Amino acid sequence: MDELLQTESIVLAPFEAHHLDGAVALSRAAGWAHRREDWQLIWGLSEGRVALAGDRVVGTALMTPFGDTCSAINMIIVDESQRGRGLGRKLTTAVLELAGDRECRLTATSDGLPLYEKLGFVATHKVVRHLGVTGHVDAPANVEWIGSAALRAIKALDRVAFGAARDALYDVLAKEGKFAAIRHGDGIAAFAATRLFGKGEVVGPVVAANGDDARDLLAFILSGKEGRVVRIDIPEESGLSSHLEEWGLLHDGGVVAMARHAGGRPQTPAVQTFCLASQAVG
Repeated sequence: MDELLQTESIVLAPFEAHHLDGAVALSRAAGWAHRREDWQLIWGLSEGRVALAGDRVVGTALMTPFGDTCSAINMIIVDESQRGRGLGRKLTTAVLELAGDRECRLTATSDGLPLYEKLGFVATHKVVRHLGVTGHVDAPANVEWIGSAALRAIKALDRVAFGAARDALYDVLAKEGKFAAIRHGDGIAAFAATRLFGKGEVVGPVVAANGDDARDLLAFILSGKEGRVVRIDIPEESGLSSHLEEWGLLHDGGVVAMARHAGGRPQTPAVQTFCLASQAVG
């Protein structure tokens, strides 16, 4: 797949740095909130393909590897003028080949669901997007900000919850954002990350063993963001939507989380929000 593929006047090529501006323009036309910095973050962790009409980017897809066992398929966009011609399938197939034998995970809109099912993906759970201007939120006393010294513990906790090593992702998040955590004794029992995104901020990943800890993590982070635009994606079954709406983050749609070759995948924890490599956020 490293060689160029010709489909009529559209060429599929490796996604390189000079394609980023075109990718940003494409995502803006599609109504996505991504800044160039958001694209740069995800692209820096990934391999990908672009569809080119001459020098113009008319399609994108990325594969973000998590070690040798897992990956996220994300940032799949096709220019409106090129839809209905099978280009989305070609881009998705190309990055699935990049993933090799890894399990692949993605989030699908209702429009994309039939394609991904044909490519072997199976739905695992629904993800609800919340977005809005944060209101007043009281900070719980059991949560604190933590520094980079805790990064090893965060990675270990995420590895158990997610089922694969996302160390490179957390190295980037430690530079780009902040972590809040709940401690039990000397150890970290739950954590959440937050960083700049789009016109505001995004919260995630969130890893917690129960809904109470997840709610406290979110409340703590939001308590310092009154009047600011924040986005949080949560599993529908987490039961946290009512709290987020009370805090000003309204229901703003949702997607279906899917997996391919997912044998042995661990049970999803109470909240496990992957806000980097998804159709909507990254």
